[in-house]
Amino acid sequence: MILQQKTLEKLRNLINEETEYRSGPKLVSFFNDLGFDDSYGQGFPSRWIYTDEKLAQINGTPELDKCIKKLFAPVNFIGRFTDLDKFIKDFNQYLAFDNWKVVRNEKEITFAKADKINFEDSSSGTEEDEFLKREFSEISLDKIGLDGVITETLKVRFEEMKKCLSAKAPLSVIFLAGSTLEGILLGIALKHPKEFNQSKVSPKDKEGKVKDFPHWTLSNFIDAAYDVGLLLEDVKKFSHSLRDFRNYIHPYQQVSTGFNPDKHTAAICWQVLKAAIYQLTKNAI
Repeated sequence: MILQQKTLEKLRNLINEETEYRSGPKLVSFFNDLGFDDSYGQGFPSRWIYTDEKLAQINGTPELDKCIKKLFAPVNFIGRFTDLDKFIKDFNQYLAFDNWKVVRNEKEITFAKADKINFEDSSSGTEEDEFLKREFSEISLDKIGLDGVITETLKVRFEEMKKCLSAKAPLSVIFLAGSTLEGILLGIALKHPKEFNQSKVSPKDKEGKVKDFPHWTLSNFIDAAYDVGLLLEDVKKFSHSLRDFRNYIHPYQQVSTGFNPDKHTAAICWQVLKAAIYQLTKNAI
Protein backbone atom coordinates (compact mmCIF):
# COMPACT_ATOMS: atom_id res chain seq x y z
CA MET A 1 0.00 0.00 0.00
CA ILE A 2 1.03 3.60 -0.55
CA LEU A 3 0.35 6.00 2.31
CA GLN A 4 -0.05 9.76 2.20
CA GLN A 5 2.21 12.00 4.29
CA LYS A 6 -0.21 12.51 7.20
CA THR A 7 -0.63 8.76 7.60
CA LEU A 8 3.13 8.27 7.54
CA GLU A 9 3.54 10.93 10.24
CA LYS A 10 1.00 9.14 12.43
CA LEU A 11 2.77 5.84 11.79
CA ARG A 12 6.09 7.42 12.77
CA ASN A 13 4.62 8.67 16.05
CA LEU A 14 3.21 5.24 16.81
CA ILE A 15 6.58 3.62 16.18
CA ASN A 16 8.68 6.19 18.03
CA GLU A 17 6.56 7.05 21.03
CA GLU A 18 2.94 6.04 21.27
CA THR A 19 3.01 2.23 21.38
CA GLU A 20 6.28 2.35 23.31
CA TYR A 21 9.29 4.63 23.54
CA ARG A 22 11.93 3.39 21.09
CA SER A 23 15.43 4.73 21.53
CA GLY A 24 17.83 5.10 18.58
CA PRO A 25 19.21 1.55 18.95
CA LYS A 26 15.69 0.13 19.25
CA LEU A 27 14.62 1.91 16.07
CA VAL A 28 17.62 0.53 14.21
CA SER A 29 16.70 -2.97 15.40
CA PHE A 30 13.04 -2.42 14.45
CA PHE A 31 13.85 -1.43 10.87
CA ASN A 32 16.67 -3.93 10.44
CA ASP A 33 14.05 -6.63 10.95
CA LEU A 34 12.45 -5.21 7.80
CA GLY A 35 15.54 -5.71 5.68
CA PHE A 36 17.74 -2.72 6.46
CA ASP A 37 21.34 -3.07 7.60
CA ASP A 38 21.89 0.04 9.74
CA SER A 39 23.96 0.54 12.87
CA TYR A 40 23.61 3.03 15.67
CA GLY A 41 26.54 5.31 16.41
CA GLN A 42 28.03 8.75 15.99
CA GLY A 43 26.27 10.79 13.36
CA PHE A 44 22.93 9.06 13.87
CA PRO A 45 20.16 11.56 13.00
CA SER A 46 17.27 12.40 15.31
CA ARG A 47 14.89 9.50 15.90
CA TRP A 48 12.17 11.41 14.05
CA ILE A 49 14.27 12.01 10.95
CA TYR A 50 15.53 8.42 10.92
CA THR A 51 12.02 6.94 11.12
CA ASP A 52 10.68 9.36 8.49
CA GLU A 53 13.48 8.35 6.12
CA LYS A 54 12.88 4.63 6.61
CA LEU A 55 9.12 4.90 6.14
CA ALA A 56 9.63 6.95 2.97
CA GLN A 57 11.89 4.20 1.60
CA ILE A 58 9.44 1.37 2.24
CA ASN A 59 6.26 3.26 1.36
CA GLY A 60 4.48 1.34 -1.38
CA THR A 61 6.48 -1.87 -0.82
CA PRO A 62 5.59 -5.14 0.97
CA GLU A 63 7.92 -4.03 3.79
CA LEU A 64 5.45 -1.31 4.75
CA ASP A 65 2.78 -3.95 5.37
CA LYS A 66 5.30 -5.93 7.42
CA CYS A 67 6.17 -2.77 9.36
CA ILE A 68 2.56 -2.14 10.37
CA LYS A 69 2.00 -5.79 11.29
CA LYS A 70 5.19 -5.77 13.37
CA LEU A 71 4.10 -2.56 15.12
CA PHE A 72 0.70 -3.94 16.09
CA ALA A 73 1.78 -7.54 16.77
CA PRO A 74 -0.51 -8.66 19.65
CA VAL A 75 2.31 -10.64 21.29
CA ASN A 76 3.84 -7.27 22.22
CA PHE A 77 0.65 -6.14 23.95
CA ILE A 78 -0.04 -9.01 26.34
CA GLY A 79 -2.05 -7.51 29.18
CA ARG A 80 -2.63 -4.37 27.09
CA PHE A 81 -5.01 -5.49 24.36
CA THR A 82 -7.33 -2.57 25.10
CA ASP A 83 -4.46 -0.22 24.37
CA LEU A 84 -3.63 -2.13 21.18
CA ASP A 85 -7.18 -1.82 19.88
CA LYS A 86 -7.17 1.89 20.64
CA PHE A 87 -3.89 2.37 18.75
CA ILE A 88 -5.36 0.52 15.77
CA LYS A 89 -8.58 2.54 15.89
CA ASP A 90 -6.66 5.82 15.98
CA PHE A 91 -4.40 4.76 13.11
CA ASN A 92 -7.37 3.62 11.03
CA GLN A 93 -8.76 7.15 11.07
CA TYR A 94 -5.70 8.20 9.06
CA LEU A 95 -5.44 5.02 7.05
CA ALA A 96 -9.04 5.42 5.86
CA PHE A 97 -7.91 8.32 3.67
CA ASP A 98 -5.62 5.83 1.93
CA ASN A 99 -8.64 3.48 1.51
CA TRP A 100 -7.25 0.86 3.91
CA LYS A 101 -7.83 -0.28 7.48
CA VAL A 102 -5.99 -2.52 9.94
CA VAL A 103 -7.99 -5.46 11.28
CA ARG A 104 -7.14 -7.46 14.39
CA ASN A 105 -8.65 -10.93 14.61
CA GLU A 106 -7.44 -12.37 17.91
CA LYS A 107 -3.65 -12.71 17.41
CA GLU A 108 -3.68 -11.99 13.66
CA ILE A 109 -3.19 -8.55 12.06
CA THR A 110 -4.49 -8.16 8.51
CA PHE A 111 -5.58 -5.38 6.15
CA ALA A 112 -8.90 -4.69 4.47
CA LYS A 113 -10.24 -2.09 2.08
CA ALA A 114 -11.95 0.81 3.86
CA ASP A 115 -15.24 1.46 2.12
CA LYS A 116 -15.88 4.75 3.90
CA ILE A 117 -14.30 7.24 6.27
CA ASN A 118 -15.69 7.04 9.79
CA PHE A 119 -16.08 10.40 11.50
CA GLU A 120 -17.73 8.97 14.60
CA ASP A 121 -14.94 10.22 16.86
CA SER A 122 -16.60 13.65 17.09
CA SER A 123 -17.37 12.85 20.74
CA SER A 124 -13.69 13.24 21.63
CA GLY A 125 -14.02 17.01 21.58
CA THR A 126 -16.83 16.80 24.11
CA GLU A 127 -14.74 14.55 26.35
CA GLU A 128 -11.86 17.00 26.15
CA ASP A 129 -14.14 19.95 26.94
CA GLU A 130 -15.55 18.14 29.96
CA PHE A 131 -12.04 17.40 31.19
CA LEU A 132 -11.09 21.08 30.89
CA LYS A 133 -14.18 22.13 32.86
CA ARG A 134 -13.26 20.06 35.91
CA GLU A 135 -12.26 22.02 38.99
CA PHE A 136 -10.01 20.76 41.77
CA SER A 137 -10.58 22.13 45.24
CA GLU A 138 -7.37 20.76 46.71
CA ILE A 139 -4.17 21.03 44.71
CA SER A 140 -1.30 20.68 47.16
CA LEU A 141 2.25 19.83 46.19
CA ASP A 142 3.06 19.44 49.89
CA LYS A 143 0.57 16.57 50.24
CA ILE A 144 2.39 14.50 47.61
CA GLY A 145 5.05 13.90 50.25
CA LEU A 146 8.22 14.48 48.24
CA ASP A 147 11.49 15.85 49.61
CA GLY A 148 11.15 19.45 50.82
CA VAL A 149 13.73 20.86 48.43
CA ILE A 150 12.07 19.18 45.44
CA THR A 151 8.65 20.39 46.57
CA GLU A 152 9.84 23.99 46.76
CA THR A 153 11.33 23.70 43.27
CA LEU A 154 8.04 22.35 41.97
CA LYS A 155 6.19 25.28 43.56
CA VAL A 156 8.45 27.71 41.71
CA ARG A 157 7.69 25.90 38.46
CA PHE A 158 3.97 26.06 39.23
CA GLU A 159 4.11 29.83 39.61
CA GLU A 160 6.16 30.15 36.44
CA MET A 161 3.58 28.14 34.50
CA LYS A 162 0.84 30.51 35.70
CA LYS A 163 2.87 33.45 34.39
CA CYS A 164 3.42 31.69 31.07
CA LEU A 165 -0.32 31.08 30.75
CA SER A 166 -1.03 34.76 31.37
CA ALA A 167 1.74 35.78 28.96
CA LYS A 168 0.32 33.51 26.24
CA ALA A 169 3.48 31.40 26.04
CA PRO A 170 1.97 27.94 25.33
CA LEU A 171 5.19 26.18 24.39
CA SER A 172 6.74 27.10 27.75
CA VAL A 173 3.67 25.78 29.57
CA ILE A 174 3.87 22.47 27.70
CA PHE A 175 7.53 21.88 28.47
CA LEU A 176 7.22 22.93 32.11
CA ALA A 177 4.10 20.83 32.67
CA GLY A 178 5.62 17.72 31.08
CA SER A 179 8.91 17.90 32.94
CA THR A 180 7.17 18.74 36.22
CA LEU A 181 4.85 15.74 35.93
CA GLU A 182 7.81 13.50 35.14
CA GLY A 183 9.67 14.86 38.18
CA ILE A 184 6.70 14.24 40.45
CA LEU A 185 6.21 10.68 39.23
CA LEU A 186 9.93 9.94 39.55
CA GLY A 187 9.84 11.22 43.14
CA ILE A 188 6.87 9.00 43.97
CA ALA A 189 8.52 6.00 42.31
CA LEU A 190 11.66 6.55 44.38
CA LYS A 191 9.51 6.53 47.53
CA HIS A 192 7.68 3.37 46.44
CA PRO A 193 10.17 1.38 44.35
CA LYS A 194 8.59 -1.99 45.09
CA GLU A 195 5.19 -1.04 43.72
CA PHE A 196 6.57 0.59 40.57
CA ASN A 197 9.19 -2.09 39.86
CA GLN A 198 6.65 -4.87 40.28
CA SER A 199 4.11 -3.21 37.99
CA LYS A 200 3.31 -5.41 34.99
CA VAL A 201 4.08 -2.45 32.69
CA SER A 202 7.48 -1.57 34.17
CA PRO A 203 10.07 -1.20 31.37
CA LYS A 204 12.57 -4.04 31.02
CA ASP A 205 16.02 -4.27 29.46
CA LYS A 206 17.09 -6.98 27.01
CA GLU A 207 17.72 -9.41 29.86
CA GLY A 208 14.22 -8.88 31.23
CA LYS A 209 15.41 -6.87 34.23
CA VAL A 210 13.43 -3.80 35.27
CA LYS A 211 15.28 -0.65 34.26
CA ASP A 212 16.55 1.79 36.87
CA PHE A 213 14.21 4.76 37.33
CA PRO A 214 16.52 7.31 35.64
CA HIS A 215 16.07 5.26 32.45
CA TRP A 216 12.26 5.30 32.60
CA THR A 217 10.40 7.60 30.21
CA LEU A 218 7.47 9.81 31.11
CA SER A 219 5.28 7.28 29.32
CA ASN A 220 6.62 4.49 31.56
CA PHE A 221 5.89 6.48 34.72
CA ILE A 222 2.35 7.35 33.58
CA ASP A 223 1.50 3.73 32.75
CA ALA A 224 2.98 2.39 35.98
CA ALA A 225 1.23 5.04 38.10
CA TYR A 226 -2.04 4.01 36.49
CA ASP A 227 -1.28 0.32 36.97
CA VAL A 228 -0.64 0.72 40.71
CA GLY A 229 -3.79 2.81 41.16
CA LEU A 230 -2.31 6.28 41.58
CA LEU A 231 -3.78 7.72 38.38
CA LEU A 232 -7.22 7.08 36.91
CA GLU A 233 -8.07 6.38 33.27
CA ASP A 234 -8.95 9.99 32.34
CA VAL A 235 -5.68 11.44 33.62
CA LYS A 236 -3.70 8.57 32.11
CA LYS A 237 -5.23 9.30 28.70
CA PHE A 238 -4.63 13.04 28.75
CA SER A 239 -1.21 12.63 30.39
CA HIS A 240 -0.09 10.77 27.30
CA SER A 241 -1.29 13.73 25.25
CA LEU A 242 0.90 15.96 27.39
CA ARG A 243 3.80 13.57 26.82
CA ASP A 244 3.26 13.75 23.05
CA PHE A 245 3.13 17.55 23.10
CA ARG A 246 6.35 17.71 25.11
CA ASN A 247 8.18 15.80 22.38
CA TYR A 248 8.08 18.99 20.35
CA ILE A 249 10.88 20.34 22.51
CA HIS A 250 12.95 19.20 19.50
CA PRO A 251 12.70 22.04 16.93
CA TYR A 252 13.08 19.71 13.95
CA GLN A 253 10.18 17.61 15.17
CA GLN A 254 8.03 20.71 15.52
CA VAL A 255 8.95 21.86 12.02
CA SER A 256 8.41 18.44 10.42
CA THR A 257 4.85 18.18 11.75
CA GLY A 258 3.89 21.84 11.53
CA PHE A 259 2.93 21.80 15.21
CA ASN A 260 1.97 25.23 16.52
CA PRO A 261 0.62 25.08 20.08
CA ASP A 262 -1.98 27.62 21.15
CA LYS A 263 -3.59 28.59 24.42
CA HIS A 264 -5.98 25.63 24.17
CA THR A 265 -3.06 23.21 23.99
CA ALA A 266 -1.47 24.93 26.99
CA ALA A 267 -4.76 24.75 28.90
CA ILE A 268 -4.95 20.98 28.36
CA CYS A 269 -1.40 20.48 29.65
CA TRP A 270 -2.01 22.70 32.68
CA GLN A 271 -5.24 20.83 33.47
CA VAL A 272 -3.50 17.45 33.10
CA LEU A 273 -0.85 18.47 35.63
CA LYS A 274 -3.42 19.72 38.15
CA ALA A 275 -5.59 16.62 37.72
CA ALA A 276 -2.59 14.33 38.13
CA ILE A 277 -1.51 16.08 41.36
CA TYR A 278 -5.08 15.86 42.67
CA GLN A 279 -5.30 12.12 41.99
CA LEU A 280 -1.81 11.41 43.28
CA THR A 281 -2.70 12.97 46.65
CA LYS A 282 -6.09 11.26 46.83
CA ASN A 283 -4.81 7.81 45.81
CA ALA A 284 -1.56 7.83 47.78
CA ILE A 285 0.02 4.42 48.31
